[in-house]
Amino acid sequence: MRVNPRDGCCRSCNGQLEIVDALDDALTVRCESCGEIYDVETDAFHDGGMTYYVDFLAEQMKCRDDST
Repeated sequence: MRVNPRDGCCRSCNGQLEIVDALDDALTVRCESCGEIYDVETDAFHDGGMTYYVDFLAEQMKCRDDST
């Protein structure tokens, strides 16, 4: 899931971020430009953890359901 650039960008190069994993207390992001991978808090994108975190988890659940 891509992060809207107005919500956040790579801390190293300001490139586009993609969320690649989620845990209870963190999102793992990867920069599409420089490839850096790092964890951020679930509300790192100023959404209170209600947009990216919830949407990413919902998409993961949907993918699991589709594979059965």
